[in-house]
Amino acid sequence: MNRTSIEWVRNPDGSPGYTFNPITGCINHTNGLCKGGGFPCYAYRLANGRLKQRYLANLNTAPVANPDSFQQANDALNDPFYPRFWSDRCNRIDMGPVGKPKGIFVCDMSDLFGIGIPEEWTHRVLDRCKDMPHHRFYLLTKQPQNLIKWSPFPSNCWVGVTATNQKAHNEAVVVLAYIEANTKFISHEPLLEHISLHSPYSPEGAYDWDILGAQTRPTLYPRIEWVEEVVEAADKADIPVFQKDNLKPLLGNNLRQELPQ
Repeated sequence: MNRTSIEWVRNPDGSPGYTFNPITGCINHTNGLCKGGGFPCYAYRLANGRLKQRYLANLNTAPVANPDSFQQANDALNDPFYPRFWSDRCNRIDMGPVGKPKGIFVCDMSDLFGIGIPEEWTHRVLDRCKDMPHHRFYLLTKQPQNLIKWSPFPSNCWVGVTATNQKAHNEAVVVLAYIEANTKFISHEPLLEHISLHSPYSPEGAYDWDILGAQTRPTLYPRIEWVEEVVEAADKADIPVFQKDNLKPLLGNNLRQELPQ
């Protein structure tokens, strides 16, 4: 595990939390399904930058679409951002009951429920989370349709969905309403368009926490009225709001950085 600067990843006592990456990489950038607006995400940039040789040394890649295709297998091995499983990391993570409870973001360099991720890998990671009930695990996905098969989630897992636009938000709340998790959240980061929380697809009580942020690299700020409308609707629904530091140029230093109780 590593300390993280991601503001909303907090230990239960409110101090900065950790990241844990037993899976790295994402198949979406190779099949046109990436929702990053056409710009490489930070995980992709790192995988093709300072972490490239380390990633390429791990030959435990996800299966390719055609197992008989030498070219596909070769392309996967030579793509540092193709999904890889790190069994040593999964086995080494602290299981002991001694020590301060931690808040741990799982797979910030991948998507635990992503397209092309073998179910065996997801099973192993969730089992490790369950083995450590004294820690809190943040699980965030761009593929909410894949959450239902894993419900109910371990009681120490906070389950979230990234939704950058109205369509993604509607899909997220429908799924979150039906899964079982102690804490469910939506990350509107980056907030790329006006999103109404009053959508008919937003059942009351579908989620417990709302994270808001801007797009970075390249920087693109949401309109301030988009942010204000989400916050107003969240307040009416008693949903705590966490505004990331990258919204400071838009909102100043009066950011609301609330956590669920």
